[in-house]
Amino acid sequence: MLGQPHFGRRLRKLRLERGLSQAAVVGEGMSTGYLSRLESGERRPTPRAVTYLAQRLGVDVSALSEPLGGGSLGHALAAASSAPPGADSTVGLLRALRDDERAEPTDRWHALWLLSRVDNSNGDHERERGRLRELIELSEFLAAPELRARTNIQYARCLRALGDLRTAESAAVTALAIAREEDLQVADTMAALVVLIGVETEMGRLDAADRYVHELERDLLPAATASQTAEALWAASLVSHRQGDHATAQNRLETALSLLRSRDDLALWTRLRTAATAAALEMSPPRLEAARRWLDEAEAAIELTGTPLQVQELRALRAHLAFHQGELDEARALCRALLSDDGLRLPYRDRARLLVLEGRLTILDGRVDEGITTLEQLGHQAAGSRNLDLAAHVWQSLATTLAQVCVPAARGAVESVRSRP
Repeated sequence: MLGQPHFGRRLRKLRLERGLSQAAVVGEGMSTGYLSRLESGERRPTPRAVTYLAQRLGVDVSALSEPLGGGSLGHALAAASSAPPGADSTVGLLRALRDDERAEPTDRWHALWLLSRVDNSNGDHERERGRLRELIELSEFLAAPELRARTNIQYARCLRALGDLRTAESAAVTALAIAREEDLQVADTMAALVVLIGVETEMGRLDAADRYVHELERDLLPAATASQTAEALWAASLVSHRQGDHATAQNRLETALSLLRSRDDLALWTRLRTAATAAALEMSPPRLEAARRWLDEAEAAIELTGTPLQVQELRALRAHLAFHQGELDEARALCRALLSDDGLRLPYRDRARLLVLEGRLTILDGRVDEGITTLEQLGHQAAGSRNLDLAAHVWQSLATTLAQVCVPAARGAVESVRSRP
């Protein structure tokens, strides 16, 4: 016989899977109050109650009374958690998710979360989105505030990577509301605010993003860890940059970078340096020396422990850096190699910026109309998805590149006229 609270959880799961209310299950042979106490774990079931409930649910008694078998999801989770570094534990988890129909909801949540993290590190955000949708449903079923907040935070990050900012904003707002209402720990509230700041910034809502930054700095940073503070300052630096306050942006970014050593959190240490490189290249004028230094530091770490996605992100940044340094052949080669890769997994924004670079190179190569068409299409797509920050980057890049082509041509024409007798 299953003990409590496992019996109650499985009973409630079977009832909800069949779309039955408590009243529909108990019929005339049991009170809803007794069933409610069984489901909550307050009462231990009798053999007679188990038999009656199995009949009412249309399942074998073993579905309510016996522990899960040896091939259960719980065992697959244990195997995945104890696997040596580099071992692929996803196959066993996927098989158990498919075959173990009696799995506890908490085990299913845990397995889906682990698989979604693998999808994220591989850059497979479409698959990650599907898993996160199920995770959100499971979190609601489990009525666990921490799980509800964390799944919505990760869902917002995933949607942002896919370029769906409107839905990402909704998920981030939901996560923040849960964190506030349930008075969750600082880490959860900060994570919700950081992703919301990023989404609002990309949507061009700088006033809203700035308000969230002030909330972070006023209420949460004093109690935050070094890693949490670094991520918060990184997000805040982007807002300052978009507001044109490059001095504050630079100060926040450099403070964030100084808070962590590589041995503290290598993944975050590396991510901050690639993000800092991207920000330095977007400044006006670009901070090329700083960008090169940070990118070299990130590359050293990625060569040791980087994923294929991180390698692609590194190469994309190398292409942008080469372009700003006037090394157009190198920028062109890197850009073409990435865009021709069938396994390209860059997030929407990084992929779009790489396509902008390709369009700029096309114009500079003399195929002006082709390059203009590419950039105009990208600009309209970004505006249509409410990614106004990206749209502004596209139109600014188009104007700057046309000026690079047209101004020298105009000067040449003027000089030609002046030189005529």
